[in-house]
This record gives sequence, C-alpha cells and structure tokens, in this order.
Amino acid sequence: MNIFVMNDKFEAIDIIDAYESVIWTDRYIGYGDFEIYAPFSLDLLKKVKQEYYLTTLDSEHVMIIEGVEILSDTDNGNRIKITGKSLESILNRRIMWYRASFTGSLQNAVQSILTNTIINPQIADRKISNFIFEPSTDERILALTVEDDFTEDRNVYDIVTALCERNFLGYKITLNDNHQFVFKLYMGQDRSYNQQTNPYVVFSPNYENIINSNYIDSTEIMKTITLVAGGDTSITVGSGNGLLRREIYTDARDIQPDKVANYNEALRQRGQLTLLDNSKTVNFEGEVDAVRMFVYGEDFFIGDVVQISNEYGIEGSARVMEFIKSDDASGSKAYPTFEAIQDIDTTVDDLTPNE
Repeated sequence: MNIFVMNDKFEAIDIIDAYESVIWTDRYIGYGDFEIYAPFSLDLLKKVKQEYYLTTLDSEHVMIIEGVEILSDTDNGNRIKITGKSLESILNRRIMWYRASFTGSLQNAVQSILTNTIINPQIADRKISNFIFEPSTDERILALTVEDDFTEDRNVYDIVTALCERNFLGYKITLNDNHQFVFKLYMGQDRSYNQQTNPYVVFSPNYENIINSNYIDSTEIMKTITLVAGGDTSITVGSGNGLLRREIYTDARDIQPDKVANYNEALRQRGQLTLLDNSKTVNFEGEVDAVRMFVYGEDFFIGDVVQISNEYGIEGSARVMEFIKSDDASGSKAYPTFEAIQDIDTTVDDLTPNE
C-alpha cells in the first residue's frame, strides 16, 4: 500500500512506502483512522506534519495527520509513529453555537447544522472556506425526517453521527479535484437474502470465503421502555411488562415546547434514540476474504447489507460498518467488519454439529 502525503495546500510532497506496518480503517458512520510505523528518517519527519493529509489509491477517504511520535529503540533502531483520523473528524471541531430546532427533512437538518457551524456561520472565524455540502438524491434519504431540538453545548460530530445511527445512514467527507471537502449522506445497498433487486453477496464456509466468525447474542445492556422527561411533561416510549420490562430514564428537558412544531414527537424520537443505544446486542462478526468470489469495491461496498453465516448454521444479514486494510511483515490484509441488522433466526436448539 502506497501512502501519499499532501501538505496543507494539498500538494503531493512524498510517498510513504518503506514502512514497518500500516493500519487504515474506513467507517460507514463516523470518522476512520490510521496508524503507521516507519523507520526513522529526518526527511520523513519533516514531511509528516500535523494537519497535513494522507491518501491512498485503496480508499476514497483522506486522513488528517494528528500525532507524530519518535520511538527510540537502541536494539532495533528508531521509528516514527504517525496517527490521525479521516476528514469526517472535522465535525468534531465545532459545537452548536446557538440552540436550533429542526422539523422535517433529515438531510435539510444536517445541511442547516453544517451551514451554521462550518460552511457559512455568523462568526467568520468558524468558517472552513473549502467545505461544501452535496445533497443526496437517494429517495430513501429524502424520505427521512427529524423532529429535535439541539442545545448550544452539543458537539456537531455527535449530533450528525447520532442522527445517522438512528437511521442506519452513512456519511462521508471526500476531497474533490478543486480541493474542496465534500460532505454527503449516503445509504448502502441491500445484497442479502431479504431482497430480490440486487445480486446476493454471501460470506459462508460453503463458499470458502469466511476466515473466522464470532456470534454475539446479549441482553446485558438492553432496555425496553424509557421515561422521557421534558421541560413540562413526560412520556413513555417502548413497551414491556413483568420481568421482561427493563426501564431507563431519558433527560429531554433541553427540548423546548415553543421551539419544535410537534413537542411530543420530539420527545418520542429522543426516547427511541435512548432505546437504540441500549438495545439487545445481536452481532455476527467475521473476518472474510474480500477478494475471493465477492470483491470489495466491485461486488459490495461499505454500508451494504450482506448475508453471512458460520459452520454451525447460524445465519443472518449484516451491514458492512468498516473496512480495514493492514500491511506488515506478516503480509497484507483487507477485510470488512460487520454489524447484524436483525435478530439471527437460528436458535441454539437448531444448530447443526460442526463436522
């Protein structure tokens, strides 16, 4: 993997290819990150400055250099450790400077938040001049709505990430040919057995394209009902009774009745977010061969839903949440990680023996 270094004027100034190891992670929701270990050289040290950028032909994402360390080792020689995050982390540099309420289109709400905090804020020093918003034309995204009130102490990255997580929606910031940071919402395609529109993408021992897998089914943090406390009223969201009822409190006093069009709906959405953050964990994690039979970047992409199973007959659909590329002395690896999007239908009693 060749890593290209760009300065703060987006001029290519170096290629990092003589490294000991590199890990490059792209994510569907939120920022990715990287870590590079390279033999020490004064020339490299001068070129990997903080706020410089890294790119690779294997990814559309651009990383921002944040950390540069010199690691002294008298036995094996000194090394340079370089770390940082992708452009999506820019959102983490802004907060909501003023309280804002949104009712209607989710995409319009996100665009308004970014416009008021980054693209065209009232305070000129907050503006990032090359940051732009590219609206999505995906009908699935255009149909998403939001009803919420955000206080001035909220972090922009946290707000946008939470809105996307609530709707299984991805977002990315890429660099175009005009050196602009382009923010865009997007949604992966369903390539599982639950649809008949797209070709199936299946990772299974039957296809010899799954290296290992972990099945996780846990109710440890699960809550089924929440008492949502607003400024002048409270509502309950969720259901459950008896021993199966698991309660949690949601503080929504920051949502002001006179600031949102439908106060109860705003409280309901806040409660749903609490339950989402405290839901049953049903994950099907697996390391797969992303070049055998189904190729990443051709047959499936980050954010897509695929079919995955293991040798015991446990099977379900899972979303590609991140893609990891690593390279070191042991060789190169490139594989996605998954998150289950539905309960796995197979129960323990149905499992087949490992033959």
